[in-house]
Amino acid sequence: MFDNLVESSSHKEDLSRKGSFIVATALIYGVLMLAFFVAGIYWYDNHLGQMELELTTLVAPVPVPQQKQPEQKQEAKPVKPEQNVDVRKELIADVTRTELVPKEVSAKASDVPPVRRGVTTVLGTENTSAAAPMPAGPGAGTVVTAPTKVAIADEPPPPEAKPTPPRAPISGGVLNGKALSLPKPPYPPIARAAHASGTVVVQVLIDENGNVVSAHAVSGHPLLQAVAVQAARSARFSPTKLSGQPVKVTGVIQYNFVAQ
Repeated sequence: MFDNLVESSSHKEDLSRKGSFIVATALIYGVLMLAFFVAGIYWYDNHLGQMELELTTLVAPVPVPQQKQPEQKQEAKPVKPEQNVDVRKELIADVTRTELVPKEVSAKASDVPPVRRGVTTVLGTENTSAAAPMPAGPGAGTVVTAPTKVAIADEPPPPEAKPTPPRAPISGGVLNGKALSLPKPPYPPIARAAHASGTVVVQVLIDENGNVVSAHAVSGHPLLQAVAVQAARSARFSPTKLSGQPVKVTGVIQYNFVAQ
């Protein structure tokens, strides 16, 4: 019965081993938790710039300027004419007031009646006369009993006469049959010796009085052109009129030379 005896021994080593295991496990968990905490801090710092953050700034309210209300202009009330007061749009002195000398004199009469002697007159918007005039006295408003202003209306100056612009010359074509005087050119001896002949055409410009003011040859024998131009300058024509106004005329004169 007691062949196999179990010897009881101390559990100190077992407890020491288990305690060391628990301490090591707790230490490992603590290190891991610390590592996760430090890694979380670094991860948060790295992703802080990518996060959308709202920045709230407190700004003082801007004072709104108060708009000034436009001042209402008081409309000028028309002067109410009294029963014994004359009303005139403009103060014009009577012609019988010889002591008042006008600045200017005009032949055009004014449509405003003159101020009457001994009657109180007030400036207004119409021309009315008192029904029962009474001597002037103190009162309200602008009252004039002896006007010193004489209104003179000047007549408008006559319109200035505008000068008539010059008309351009008109073309008359061949002017031989329209001439009042058409001298014949002489036959030059040098042209006679050379047996020069043919037609010489001279371009001329005639003024408003019918005189030739310019002439030059446009075609013909060179030996005959000078005498033809000289004869064209001596030609005379009747004045040409357009709408009742004399105008310049341009055209040609033809001279025929026969060989001699």
